[in-house]
Amino acid sequence: MSSSEEVSWISWFCGLRGNEFFCEVDEDYINDKFNLTGLNEQVPHYRQALDMILDLEADDDLEENPNQSALVEQAAEMLYGLIHSRYILTSRGIGQMLEKFQSGDFGHCARVYCESQPMLPIGLSDLPGEAMVKMYCPRCMDVYTPRASRHNHTDGAYFGTGFPHMVFMVHPDYRPHRPTSRFVPRLYGFKIHPLAYQIQLQAAASNKQSSSLRTLTYNNGKR
Repeated sequence: MSSSEEVSWISWFCGLRGNEFFCEVDEDYINDKFNLTGLNEQVPHYRQALDMILDLEADDDLEENPNQSALVEQAAEMLYGLIHSRYILTSRGIGQMLEKFQSGDFGHCARVYCESQPMLPIGLSDLPGEAMVKMYCPRCMDVYTPRASRHNHTDGAYFGTGFPHMVFMVHPDYRPHRPTSRFVPRLYGFKIHPLAYQIQLQAAASNKQSSSLRTLTYNNGKR
């Protein structure tokens, strides 16, 4: 296979099963040191991980030490994820993610009244290791766990907490209208009051407390 036909590390990584939510970050973006400010303090083996992402020659030590090589591979995945979270806030990155959004690559909302609205990935924390990626529905404006279990191991920090909001701020025409219908619980045709269950629980707790007081009074009277 010629060098021109070789798959880059970035293409290989984004093509892995479970990494479908990632887009391919432009190498020009990664080569701009300004865009990577502060990441060297967050990612171990930073220099080696960056070289791996950019397909630069690996150190001889890595080839001779499989354990070290595995650590650098993990660091490269973490570094790429953190770079990715910054890149998708740029106009180029938003454009790439919008293409995936329009194709339904991120899945569709399961809520009936959202009518299979396409979703976007979102993180619940910007710090790695705190929460896995979730799916944000712009119609009901709520978050959901990805349907496919293979996405349950993708760190949410690699997408960030503000990505969907940046998309619709830059491209407001893509923001869907809120649902006009909502589910109304009914019993025998009658609407159930929103506080019915809370009132029922309070009544049950009150009855339990009254029963305990009667039992205590009865026992004290027998003494």
